[in-house]
Amino acid sequence: MSPLPDDHPQRLLLADEVHARPSLPLQAPRRASHLAVLVAPGQRAAEREHLEGLCRVLGLPLPPASADHVVLGSADVQVKWERHGEFSDYSVIAAAPPPPGAEDDGGLGAAASAGAFDAAALSRLPAEWLAAVPGATVVAAHALILPAPEPASAEQLAAWFGPDATVIGSRVADGEACAYTDFRLHADGCTRFVLLDHGMTPQRAGRVLQRLFEIEVYRMLALLALPVARQLAPQAARIEAELGDITAGIARDAGRDEALLRELTRLAAEIEQCLSSSQFRFGACRAYSELVRTRIGDLREERLPGLQTIRGFMARRFSPAVATCASVSQRLRELSERVVRASSLLATRVSIMRERQNQALLASMNRRARMQLRLQQTVEGLSVAAIAYYATGLVRYLFEGAKAAGAPLDTDLAVGLLVPLLVLAVYLAVHRARKWAHRDDAGH
Repeated sequence: MSPLPDDHPQRLLLADEVHARPSLPLQAPRRASHLAVLVAPGQRAAEREHLEGLCRVLGLPLPPASADHVVLGSADVQVKWERHGEFSDYSVIAAAPPPPGAEDDGGLGAAASAGAFDAAALSRLPAEWLAAVPGATVVAAHALILPAPEPASAEQLAAWFGPDATVIGSRVADGEACAYTDFRLHADGCTRFVLLDHGMTPQRAGRVLQRLFEIEVYRMLALLALPVARQLAPQAARIEAELGDITAGIARDAGRDEALLRELTRLAAEIEQCLSSSQFRFGACRAYSELVRTRIGDLREERLPGLQTIRGFMARRFSPAVATCASVSQRLRELSERVVRASSLLATRVSIMRERQNQALLASMNRRARMQLRLQQTVEGLSVAAIAYYATGLVRYLFEGAKAAGAPLDTDLAVGLLVPLLVLAVYLAVHRARKWAHRDDAGH
């Protein structure tokens, strides 16, 4: 074999991913149970320790610390544990020898009795260990896998599910089996499934049973979003009404823009709080509901006379609930977008109003500046007159002193002749000082 380049660090992990979590092959007759629990992140370590405790009880080797799915096998029971994103599940398969009289009653015999589900596969596990499994139970289901050449009769279905039960069933696996359930919790707190094997291989029987359990698990996990949707729907309606009032206020232009903008900010914060608290659940609902549809398609159902198929049941009972969750989620996102648009519109109008106010303020400042300039020019004129007046007085004192000293001067005539010159000199001096001041300001 020719040498290959070095492997990508994730090559083995990615190659094994499509082979991960295989179904357990089973040969009818069998009893099976499935338990799915929501596990908080802080419970993951306790979950691992609890699983190792089961291995010690059963005398089995401990699973690898990095494993996210483990199959534990003993002489009469098989346990499969799988860890998923927010939940973990446990599948238990136990042998169920053909009941006495199986040759009668169409091959089902006493298996089609009212107590057929009493000896569940979960009872093969230690009761104390089972009660202490970390997490909150979302799904607990029991299944009977029985060999039978024909579909079940109405009497057999009544014995398994109760005389008043609405049973859902169909041929599955290209007609090689019949699957029945009522999707209800019975007195033991578990859902019931019956799988009649008309000649499936053990591998196919295991896959069909796994699909049935997965439909129930993903159905329940998807519906975890329904209480959230019902809680948020009235709040979304109230926010929508308030937003309508605010939008009408924007249209009226009643001069309350600042108050309306504060109200929009409050609504935006409330909507974002609703979105942040619900979008994970709504996103999970979409993903799980898609898995339900995929798993139903994998069953390859064919209708049985008088019974509703699993696909038909989900279309009538499950899909509307998923649509409700999707509707509330979409409504919240649309409300967020509407608040953003209204806030943008109002902010634009507030900005325009502020720009107008700023323009009016600048115009007022310009008027005041012109008035100050005129006042300054008036003051400068008065200053020239005052300085010239005081200068004239000084010159008069000078001329009178010279005349007293014997100089032949006509004081009044001399002062009168000098006044224009003094006024001109003072004006030029003030004008030059103002030019220097303007030049210094321009330089800075």
